[in-house]
Amino acid sequence: MIAADDPTRRIGRAGGNDGVDRLFRCLAWANLAVLAAFVIQVWLVQIVGVPGPAEALAGGGDLRSWLLVLMYPLAALVGCAWVLRTPVIGLREDADRITAFNFWLIRGAFFAVLYVGLVDAAISFFRVEGMLDELVGAALETELGRPQFRGAVIHLPLIALGFVTAFFTRTLGFTWLALMIVVAELLIVITRFIFSYEQSFMGDLVRFWYAALFLFASAYTLLEEGHVRVDVFYASFGLKRRGLVNAVGAIVLGTTLCWTILVLGMGSRTSIIMAPLLNFEVTQTNFGMYVKYLMAGFLGIFAISMMIQFAAMALDAVADRRGDPGHKDHEGAAVS
Repeated sequence: MIAADDPTRRIGRAGGNDGVDRLFRCLAWANLAVLAAFVIQVWLVQIVGVPGPAEALAGGGDLRSWLLVLMYPLAALVGCAWVLRTPVIGLREDADRITAFNFWLIRGAFFAVLYVGLVDAAISFFRVEGMLDELVGAALETELGRPQFRGAVIHLPLIALGFVTAFFTRTLGFTWLALMIVVAELLIVITRFIFSYEQSFMGDLVRFWYAALFLFASAYTLLEEGHVRVDVFYASFGLKRRGLVNAVGAIVLGTTLCWTILVLGMGSRTSIIMAPLLNFEVTQTNFGMYVKYLMAGFLGIFAISMMIQFAAMALDAVADRRGDPGHKDHEGAAVS
């Protein structure tokens, strides 16, 4: 994890200059502020129905659409203003702060899919076995068969509960989620080959959790340098040259990829991420889980969490390039 109590990472400024610190901190925080503005715009335009920036730039729209246009440069200025108001914070300390927030986001997402998976699978089980009517009544049983009702009334509160849970635990939820995937798969094997019983929601649950595990754990894997790296030359580089490669890769390649996913996937109501989310899209299998629309949203969470972690990675890489103390190797130990 993060060596948050390491004094070299809290200071992380030896041998550097404040101008370089401020420049790269401004780039990181401006990008994160623009990311927040983009998420707010998606909510306002795609869900609330506010006219988007495209309408203003095309000569239409109203004051609200122009405010959305101005929101992006204002967000970048807010990010830079934060940096100027906190001049004592070094690159490594800022990277740790960004990573800590990102881990809360990932923890919340993991616990959200854990809760949604358990509850939705239970509803699907009682529904396919004809017991839901006796438990909740005929009227509510009918409503639970509607994706819009189940998503808004059941899933959204559970998602909120997941993020609340993330405030009270420091562990990353994917450790528990990995165990639950194994348990769910084991139940499929036992019920299929011993009791000759299998329902579609059982496979849906495994796919739902596995997709979350794969996509949500990517940012943590990036922090621990666990992703596959084609290091024909990188393995022979020194710390400073590795810092240069990581900084350029995080800014030019990683951040660009994440913005591409977000813009193409969430830029309109018919985009690949937003369309399933807005329509509460489900599979065509009878009595399966109603979580397909959430799996489309996993890609958005992946891009957001990776972009946040790329910002932290770039700050740490610049500190490595400058030779600042507090470097954390991939095993998690801080070295000077």
